[in-house]
Amino acid sequence: MKQAQSRIAAIAEHLKPTPDTSDVDNANKVFRSELSPISLLRRTCSLYPTRTAFVHGNNGGSAVSYSAFSERVRRLARALSTSFGVGEGDRVAVLVPNTPCILEANFAVPLCLAQIVSINTRLNQDEIDYILTLSQPKVLFVDHELEHLTVNFKKCGVAHRVVVADLFGTKTAASDPYEQLIAGADAAPWSSFPPLKSEDDVISINFTSGTTGRPKGVMYHHRGAYLNSLCLALEMGMTSESNFLWTLPMFHASGWCFPWAVCAVGATHTLIRKVDYDLIWHLFETANITHYCGAPTVQLSIVNHKNARPLNRQMKTMVAAAPPSPTLLEGLLKIGITPFHVYGLTETYGPSTICAWQSEWRSLGYAEMAEKLSRQGQAFLASDEVQVWDEETGREVPADGTTLGEVVFRGNLVMKGYLKDEKATRESFKGGVFHTGDVGVKHPDGYIELRDRKKDIIISGGENISTIEIEQAIVSHPAIFETCVVSAPDNQWGERPIAYVTLKKEISPSQHAAFEQELLKYLRTKIAGYKMPIRVHILVELPKTSTGKIQKFVLRDQEWAKAGRVGGKKIN
Repeated sequence: MKQAQSRIAAIAEHLKPTPDTSDVDNANKVFRSELSPISLLRRTCSLYPTRTAFVHGNNGGSAVSYSAFSERVRRLARALSTSFGVGEGDRVAVLVPNTPCILEANFAVPLCLAQIVSINTRLNQDEIDYILTLSQPKVLFVDHELEHLTVNFKKCGVAHRVVVADLFGTKTAASDPYEQLIAGADAAPWSSFPPLKSEDDVISINFTSGTTGRPKGVMYHHRGAYLNSLCLALEMGMTSESNFLWTLPMFHASGWCFPWAVCAVGATHTLIRKVDYDLIWHLFETANITHYCGAPTVQLSIVNHKNARPLNRQMKTMVAAAPPSPTLLEGLLKIGITPFHVYGLTETYGPSTICAWQSEWRSLGYAEMAEKLSRQGQAFLASDEVQVWDEETGREVPADGTTLGEVVFRGNLVMKGYLKDEKATRESFKGGVFHTGDVGVKHPDGYIELRDRKKDIIISGGENISTIEIEQAIVSHPAIFETCVVSAPDNQWGERPIAYVTLKKEISPSQHAAFEQELLKYLRTKIAGYKMPIRVHILVELPKTSTGKIQKFVLRDQEWAKAGRVGGKKIN
């Protein structure tokens, strides 16, 4: 009997389920680590310690190795935590140009598990006060030239302010409060900082341009920042031999994630405080620059600069922020700069689609090649497929290159949401996608092409007219530098196009009328009659946002105000 009971007990023991160790595995996370750009720098500092991390182009070309850069980042992170009590979920704001401070803060702040708030350096005091009040940073770093714009920092809820003299690399660097902060902190090892709990945590907050009201705070997560950084390095063909010139403001959409992308491959950052075209061309010729980025307005000024000439080596650039004209792309190609046309918004970590080169395009003429490259292309590797939706049905439009719809995004490269604005977040994510507000088509090859913003489409006699199409026809005229086409009220047709232009060479007011007629005659050979502008205005400069985007609403509102329509065109 006892033997039988023993055997039964043995069998029962054998039949017991194997203990589930998944909880243990999950706790240890042997199979997973949280994605964060911090790991990209940590690897590069170990792999390429002696390579140049950054050069300060305005301070005598002072250079820093990745080993020294790593130490500066860790010192800054330690100073934030010990001197100011910055920790998980806190925010640190930076109001500085493209200097070592903002580059280092993009790593040091998240190393403390805090969130970096990059503020546009071209805003006025009221706009800065609004952003500080909304984001409530514990610390504010402000450039010495902008200190006067932050006199209300205490009233805005900011506990500490550090004025950055930007004296790195100079003989007086020791008198810079920012440099003193770094020098006075310990270079704590990487392992001493707390690990990231979730890659979905917010890494940075970037504010939109605010062209239709107060700017919104766009929240990026560590995962999206990490993935888009790798996408950028891949799409631009960057290596440890690359040298990236900072013509793009680092405050804009986290510098399109390039602060992290450049470090990911161990390339060099060449920093300049502002867009100075003489300095840019000097660095093109002397500093072995291989990559840079910029909006079309920046690219135009580079191409048309007095020192512009064909380069003796390959250079690559990303063009974004507004659709570039085939004329601009042709101009870049002729001087040896390979353009990568990308598209995205602040809400998509900056660029998240690319008009990828096709080998057969190389055999095309400049104009045909540029026309192909002026499209917005397809999604980055880490993003879901970009789609064009019919607004009424919520379904994809045919890929026929003519059917209009709204461009929508979904996936890793979409923001987490708007800071303290759940209503706007829900509206932008309606239907399970991010709604861009951009109107476009999808071509048979899967490439998308923007036709306009919803609010910029001109409806004339029931026909939709793309302002972008007219603008590209206008800038193909050799005398035109930039243009902006907007709607104006028309009693017969509802709306008609009006063109504003700036010229490459100034002409006297007495010549304006003759030139306007010449331009209109030229346009009649380029676009259909119903798309023709009814007037052309010649300006010295077009109104722009601080990031170089042309402010169409300013000119459109002027036109509608002339007709007694206060507030401009009504937008559905």
